[in-house]
Amino acid sequence: MAVRIRLRRIGKNPKKRIHFRISVADSRRNRDSKFIEELGYYNPVSKIGTVNKERFDFWVSKGAQPSQTVVNLVKKLTK
Repeated sequence: MAVRIRLRRIGKNPKKRIHFRISVADSRRNRDSKFIEELGYYNPVSKIGTVNKERFDFWVSKGAQPSQTVVNLVKKLTK
């Protein structure tokens, strides 16, 4: 099973209230489908978010591939 760390989109789009969850999921599944573990969240409107860095590092050490957007967010959120 190929595992990816990527963003899951949640929230209401018509009202411009979208936000994202950083989650670990099987790469063969859709963006918003079942996931293995949730690592944090990000709200692009208010520019706030959080990520569990220990669990992120754990999954990367086990071979999970983070998306480029997630890599940038983790760097930004863990400063």
